[in-house]
Amino acid sequence: MPDVVVVGGGIAGLVAARDLAEGGLSVMLLESSNRLGGSLARHTVGGIVLDAGAESFATRGGHVEKLAADIGLGDQIVRPNPSGAWLYEADRATVPIPKHTLLGIPGSPLARDVVDVVGGRAAFRAFLEIAFPGAYGANSHTIGELVRKRMGSAVVDRLVAPITRGVYSVNADDLDLDRAAPELRSALRRTGSLARAVLDLAPSDRAGSNVAGIRGGVMRLVDELTADLERFAVDVQLNTRVTSVREDSARVGRAAVKGRVVVATSALFDSEPPTQRVVLVTLVVGEPRLDAAPRGTGVLVADGVAGIRARALTHATAKWEWLAERAVGRHVLRLSYTAVEGNVATVALTDASQLLGIELDPASVVDVARVDWDRRQIGIRAAGGPVVVGEAAAGTGLAAVVAQARAQAGSLLKELAP
Repeated sequence: MPDVVVVGGGIAGLVAARDLAEGGLSVMLLESSNRLGGSLARHTVGGIVLDAGAESFATRGGHVEKLAADIGLGDQIVRPNPSGAWLYEADRATVPIPKHTLLGIPGSPLARDVVDVVGGRAAFRAFLEIAFPGAYGANSHTIGELVRKRMGSAVVDRLVAPITRGVYSVNADDLDLDRAAPELRSALRRTGSLARAVLDLAPSDRAGSNVAGIRGGVMRLVDELTADLERFAVDVQLNTRVTSVREDSARVGRAAVKGRVVVATSALFDSEPPTQRVVLVTLVVGEPRLDAAPRGTGVLVADGVAGIRARALTHATAKWEWLAERAVGRHVLRLSYTAVEGNVATVALTDASQLLGIELDPASVVDVARVDWDRRQIGIRAAGGPVVVGEAAAGTGLAAVVAQARAQAGSLLKELAP
């Protein structure tokens, strides 16, 4: 009988299982599908092996970097091209994302690059937040609520919202403040200004400098975590569906697997409907005009733009030097959608042409791939209280998920470890 049963083999389950086993506990991991990794996956498009899910992670707190170092990938962490991404606004203006921002919140509201996005009047309104009491807005629940109170709606709608939609697939008014920016609330109280708090937390003058990646793809985290599970003798059971859980057992069919339970899946029950869908379309194109990276590392799309169905475009070969080397003159474009109807290649090529400002010839398309990701809120039908890790508890983003999973594993180790 294992000490701990981890239900779910996504990144949270892998991290928790690895840390618990390294700490001396016997661990069983149950995964309903035929592979580990969850929403971290890879696919081959145009002969290039690519991430089919997340391709970068937030560097805040250093949690993913610490994990990478612990599993032997510390020297494989890479930084993106510092040129940064652009915004495609509702009026079809395309402008670079301002420097000195955190989730689009400007640290210098009157800076020229902020004025170019939100306009002079809105920028001055945002600047006036320095006159507000330091604690004003500090009790806000979401990023959108905080920024609207401190800096006004225009900053949210024109600057913050496109970034949260493109990066987190969540509207700014729905993005939990403490999950997305766990240090921002305390920094606001400490500095007395939201702008000063942003400068304190994101001092770099490069937009997008708060993310990193892994040479060869973020999926390498799954490879090394899987190897560690084998090294620490974790009993991994694939194609094993858990139907219910308690604090001290997980039911598989008619059998109950005894052990302290850690739930690491947001799809424990098929009856739980998806609460969100993300469609990723990847294009590999041969187009020399993209060598100049006309929109930096990509484009985030404001809400309400007519004629554009994509929420964001990442020019992956412009963003990552290692990928450009492997692509050998071709370009990798990743476009994210809420839904795509019709021919995905045609839709993605049309959107990419408009967002990049270059009419892409259909003949330039080497290959195209589509991946659909469903997200569910966790549904636990349990008499007891299992430990829960993953997005349902930590929020969106690899950094938040890894940090919360390791913290929960550490607490459980203190309780159970010999």
